[in-house]
Amino acid sequence: MALPVAAPSPTSLEAPALLVAMPQVMDPFFHKSVVLLMHQDDEEGSFGLIVNRLTAMKVAEILSGLEIPWHGPDEAAAYFGGPVQPQLGSVLFADGPEGLPEEARERLSAATEVAQGLAVTHHVGDLRVLAEAPPERLRLFLGYAGWGAGQLVEEILRDDWLLAPVLDDLVFAADPDEVWEQAVRAVGVDPATLPSWSAAGGDQEAN
Repeated sequence: MALPVAAPSPTSLEAPALLVAMPQVMDPFFHKSVVLLMHQDDEEGSFGLIVNRLTAMKVAEILSGLEIPWHGPDEAAAYFGGPVQPQLGSVLFADGPEGLPEEARERLSAATEVAQGLAVTHHVGDLRVLAEAPPERLRLFLGYAGWGAGQLVEEILRDDWLLAPVLDDLVFAADPDEVWEQAVRAVGVDPATLPSWSAAGGDQEAN
């Protein structure tokens, strides 16, 4: 039996981490969402990308508007990264030995490492490079999730979020509908033991 993976502590919140929304979070943007926290500062605030919300928009269609050919799977869809600046695109990709070829990595101009083996870029030139030969683990996100100074820590202490370690298999899961449950289990919690909540009044109900 695999032992539970230790999660970060809210009293020393640092990025990167995964934020797993608890059932009482009924905001439609964040209900049962899993967020890759990429930046956390007590004074500046926090931001990240929701990794388990597919949109109906195809990556190829979005890139065609930028005159960028897409050489990845035709069915690849963009993800909803969060409600802030939905016009902003972010590309998250695996940057490890089995991710991006060295030749392509050297051509990137603005990619930033956000976790071990994970990088993100907002640069159109980088997007063009990545679209030529997309690594298997790549996601295009529209928008992002953001919190003001101290807001996220307050929500965590209110038990709105469970903190989990960053796992590639969750960030790039084949089925985003399974990510929330898998993330809860990753820290040794059985999702069936969590209370369910009604959308109307937030009343707790037994599962």
